[in-house]
Amino acid sequence: MRRFESDLGSSDLESNDSKSKRLTSKTSNRKLDHIRICLEEEVESDYSGLEEIMFVNNSLPELNFNDINTEVEFLGKRLSAPFLIASMTGGHPDTTEINRNLAIAVEESEIGMGVGSQRAALEDKVLEESFTVVREFAPNAFIYANIGLPQILQHGIEYAEKAVEMIDADALAIHLNFMQEIIQPEGDVNARSGLKAIKEVSESLKVPVIVKETGGGVAAFVAERIRDAGADAIDVGGAGGTSWIGVEVYRTKDEISKKIGYEFWDWGLPTAFSIVECRSYLPLIATGGIRSGLDVAKSIAIGAEIGSAALPFLSPATKSSDEVLKLIEFFIRGLKIAMFLTGCRKIKELRNRQLIIHGRFKDYLEIKGINIQKFCQNREV
Repeated sequence: MRRFESDLGSSDLESNDSKSKRLTSKTSNRKLDHIRICLEEEVESDYSGLEEIMFVNNSLPELNFNDINTEVEFLGKRLSAPFLIASMTGGHPDTTEINRNLAIAVEESEIGMGVGSQRAALEDKVLEESFTVVREFAPNAFIYANIGLPQILQHGIEYAEKAVEMIDADALAIHLNFMQEIIQPEGDVNARSGLKAIKEVSESLKVPVIVKETGGGVAAFVAERIRDAGADAIDVGGAGGTSWIGVEVYRTKDEISKKIGYEFWDWGLPTAFSIVECRSYLPLIATGGIRSGLDVAKSIAIGAEIGSAALPFLSPATKSSDEVLKLIEFFIRGLKIAMFLTGCRKIKELRNRQLIIHGRFKDYLEIKGINIQKFCQNREV
C-alpha cells in the first residue's frame, strides 16, 4: 500500500482490530451527527457573492421558451442540465435511504450527484451498501466518488481506487476539508504532500479527478497547482453555503474550539470570488450557497460549467425521491427562466449576457485589476 507520508512510529500502532473498529464506529456515527445538525441547526454562511450579481433583462428575447436547451457534457458524460446534487452523505446504515432517494431522482432527471465521504465504508465493508445503493438506483447517471485528501495521504492511492470501484464511479472527488478538520474533535490536520498525492492519484486513476473544496473556496494560486498536478476539474466549494466549521461547532465539547469555530464560521473565499479566481485553469463546479436555478445561471455566467448544491436536498431526501425531484425541477426551471429572460438558447450564451455587479463583489473585481465594464459585457474564457 502506497503511503505518501507517515509520522507514526511502531509504538503508535495497535496490533489488533480494536483500532479499526473504534475508528469505524466514530466515523459512521459522525455521519449521523452531521445529518442531525444540518437538519436541525443553522449551519450556513451568509455571503456567497452571487447576491451582488444581476442579469440585465432582455424584453425581446426572440426565442421560444420550449426551444431552450440546457443539455451539457461534463467530464465525458451528458447531463440534461448543468446541475449536480453535491456530495452529502453515506457511511451509516441510516443514510442508505437518503442516498437511494437522491439516486432515483438523479436518474430520472438525468443530472448527476456525488456521494459523501466513503471513508467509513472503506474502513468497514458492512457500510458499503449506503454508497452502492446510488449506482444501483442510478445506473446511467453521472456519479462521482468521494474521499478526503487526509485519507489518501494516510492510506495511499489504494483508497482512491477502492472508492471509485465501490460505486462504479464516473469520476473521483478528492475533498479538501482542512477548515473542518481543524475544529473537528477527531480532525486530521496533516496536510503535507497534498499536491503530490493529487498528482499520483490523477496519474493512476482511469476516471477524471475533481479536487473539491468544502466551504473555503479555491484561490487562483491553488487552482494553478491543482491543474499542474493533473486534476481534471475543480469544485470551488466557496463560502456562502454550509459552514462545516459551523457544523463542528455544534459537535465539539471543547470550549476553546467552540469559540474559535464561531470566529472562523464565515472563513473562506466566497463562491463568486472563487469562480472568477479559478475560471482560467480548469472546468469548474460551483458549490457554496447555490440555492436556486438563478444562482446556477449566475455561476455559469461568470465562469463555472456546472452548479451544485447539497444542503437544500437533505430534508427532501429524508422523505422521498418525489420530493427530491420537485426540488430538482425548481432548480432547472429557474435556470431556464433566467436563460429565457436573457435571450439564451444554450447554456454557454450566459457568458456573454450583460450583468450588473455591485457591493463587495465589485470591490473584489477592482482589487484583482479586472475591468468591470468589460467583465459585465462578456466573460468568455
